Amino acid sequence: MDPATLIGIVLAFAVIAIANILEGGDPTAMFLLPPMLLVFGATLAITFAGGTVADAKHAMVALKRAFTGKPASSADLVPVVVSLAERARREGLLALEDSLRDIDDPFLVKGMTLAIDGTDPEEVREILEAEVYAKKAQDKHSAKFFADAGAYAPTIGIVGTVMGLVHVLESLAEPEKLGHLIGAAFLATLWGVFSANVLWLPISSRLKRLSELETTRMEVAIEGIAAIQSGSNPRVVAQKLTSLLPAGQHAEAA
Repeated sequence: MDPATLIGIVLAFAVIAIANILEGGDPTAMFLLPPMLLVFGATLAITFAGGTVADAKHAMVALKRAFTGKPASSADLVPVVVSLAERARREGLLALEDSLRDIDDPFLVKGMTLAIDGTDPEEVREILEAEVYAKKAQDKHSAKFFADAGAYAPTIGIVGTVMGLVHVLESLAEPEKLGHLIGAAFLATLWGVFSANVLWLPISSRLKRLSELETTRMEVAIEGIAAIQSGSNPRVVAQKLTSLLPAGQHAEAA
């Protein structure tokens, strides 16, 4: 688990609460149910309306992944593929079947199984690249769900503020109520902007980043499988795969 998203959101809440206290405010006054219900409820409902039921289900699964997912590193895949290349060069592809039992990367195992079964290298690449494409598309939709929520939330907040100000105008004959009503009205805008920039958009960015790292690892695996099938020298395989790694992971692959 990489806690970056959780830590960042909690810190943002804490900083805003501390700033509010330093200005003489009461953070608990922000937690008024009607504006929060309007902003969060309407935002999620409208975001749901812009997609399909399946999109919403995948987005909820992705939400958990945003907070608990571990970023995939491509670096630890390089020595595994090089080891397979060395054995394949010595004993042939069929000898790798036993080695696959010790590999915990399902995508690499799937590709190597196709290779061992004698599938044409081009067909192996096409099958695996289609899986990468499908994953990118699904991850894109999940990230878009929260990006859309981040776009809708501020506008919903403004709607809540306008509704609140209508109630203010209705209560002009009761001055003692105006302060509370005006404060409650502007809380909707506060929660709209706050939720968009501290919750929805960071979650969307996190999902995009996790997808980039995971698909990069899959692409490294594809190139490694292709190199093994072609009988490339293990040292050449290592150099080729290392060159595909994101910046900062080259040392980890060594």
